[in-house]
Amino acid sequence: MAGSFALADAQAYLQRTQLDGWLLEDFHHNNPIFWQVVGGRRHTTRRAFLLIPPHGSPRFLLHEVDAQRLTDLGWPVEVYRSRADQEKGLQTLLDGRQRIAMEYSPGCALPVVSRVDAGTIEEVQALGVQVVSSGDVLQYAVSRWTPEQVEMHRIAAQAVVDVAQDAFGFIHQNLAAGIGEIEVRQFILDRFAALGLMTDEGPTVAVNQHSGDPHYEPTRESSAPIRTGDWVLIDLWGKLTQTGAIYGDTTWVAYVGNQVPILYERVFDVVRRARDAAVNFLEDAWRQGRALEGWEVDRLAREIIERDGYAAFFTHRLGHSLGEAIHSNGVNLDSFETRDTRQIIPGVGFTIEPGIYLNDFGVRLEINVYVDPSKGPTVTTPLQREIIRI
Repeated sequence: MAGSFALADAQAYLQRTQLDGWLLEDFHHNNPIFWQVVGGRRHTTRRAFLLIPPHGSPRFLLHEVDAQRLTDLGWPVEVYRSRADQEKGLQTLLDGRQRIAMEYSPGCALPVVSRVDAGTIEEVQALGVQVVSSGDVLQYAVSRWTPEQVEMHRIAAQAVVDVAQDAFGFIHQNLAAGIGEIEVRQFILDRFAALGLMTDEGPTVAVNQHSGDPHYEPTRESSAPIRTGDWVLIDLWGKLTQTGAIYGDTTWVAYVGNQVPILYERVFDVVRRARDAAVNFLEDAWRQGRALEGWEVDRLAREIIERDGYAAFFTHRLGHSLGEAIHSNGVNLDSFETRDTRQIIPGVGFTIEPGIYLNDFGVRLEINVYVDPSKGPTVTTPLQREIIRI
């Protein structure tokens, strides 16, 4: 569960898969999973280890100068001083354990999971312990949403869509007087503040060729004016300010004028069909009781875009995990940048956002999906079905 570590879920997974533990290691906050399990960053300066066993209480191995930083959790703390102490402490921590999970991905196939340095993996393996990826156990333990988080997400998801619509209206109202990307960006940020939303960065307001850059953000220097005949893409993401809040994330497109060029309509239709096919695939698999892996959904949507001749212009994965961070640690819909073989399990959320990026314009249609444990994959944002006319 994002925002609160579900120990029972982690241990149930370890028991079911016959793993002897989940070992988390952090140094200078290089492993965000460690701190998500702990429940927030603390000031530590030396290597920190946390073992989650299949049964019983988790145990820390901490340097003496950091030993008091985590005692409030009530989990036993073993203390080391020297490098030799640390090596002995790790050996004691793992004594009798043969297979453990760590933030490791063979060949760095899943960079979002691969957080632990190679030297630490070697140190553990030298103790005769087999290291496997923690990608699945961390998804069960820290990536599923609580009912409270589901509700916070729904509020944020509706809010970001509403603000996108407001932004298109703002463009319409100011078109004659003159308006550019940067003014629309500021309008969105002001609306976020009024609605009690926060964001880590963004939003994207991209006109014409700027919309062909998937991660374009306007600056004072780059901001393009918005005029009749222009294409506008808006991508915005935000969440409530409460602890544990989950992001909403959406992308919509519009044309400034009444008669949309045929090419724009054609590309929009390809992207829309890829998005809808992904949703249908998820829903059908749920009804059939089939557990999908993240890469499968990406592959299906990508094939639609490929068949229409735009394969070279869909340059990113289909979707990313949603959580307290906009790009979270659960399953991604990806067969392109990586091959995410993690299962799409109840309780997780993610985006679906196929895109086609040409030299003169780009189209991306982004929605959010939550896998409800009872209802299955549920779209939590309205779907754009037609190009907005400004």
